[in-house]
Amino acid sequence: MSKVIWKGSTMLAPVPPALVTCGTMRHPNVFTVAWTGIVCTHPPMTYISVRPSRHSYAIISKMREFVINLPTSSMSKITDYCGMKTGANTDKISACQLELVEGSTVNVPVLAQCPVSLECKVCETKHLGTHTMFLANITAVQVEEKYIDSKGKFNLQQAGLLAYAHGEYFALGRKCGNFGFSVKKKH
Repeated sequence: MSKVIWKGSTMLAPVPPALVTCGTMRHPNVFTVAWTGIVCTHPPMTYISVRPSRHSYAIISKMREFVINLPTSSMSKITDYCGMKTGANTDKISACQLELVEGSTVNVPVLAQCPVSLECKVCETKHLGTHTMFLANITAVQVEEKYIDSKGKFNLQQAGLLAYAHGEYFALGRKCGNFGFSVKKKH
């Protein structure tokens, strides 16, 4: 097998194209972030990386709270739109007909249409170059009830979440295993 070598780049994919809400119920904003992920289990922590020039950057810097909302594949056009337009002169919530509900642990609105929403409180800010990373504690997770099975587990495959890789959106595919299945003993 032969591989081509490129210079270092942002080649880690797919990633979740998250619809991040910030602001308040009265003055909300939503924008799309692909630079996000989990950084710790206990305590549960995540991050988003945002360019300081973005409208939402000042809002999050001031409030120190945000919500990561995971969209479905049917929301790909909304997700793209919210990443292309600025909240400085566009009401993306109205334009996309998004429904907001109150957060349970943060003063930031949650997107009702997204099956999973992570409520986050910023604990550290790190300037990294083109982006600033907002490291945050996940203070609550809202999961749409219809995607929880009889054992209380989130059914990811049914939710049809959206993925992003190298400028393209994808619907997450079929399940192909469980954590630990490669070493599970046969009964």
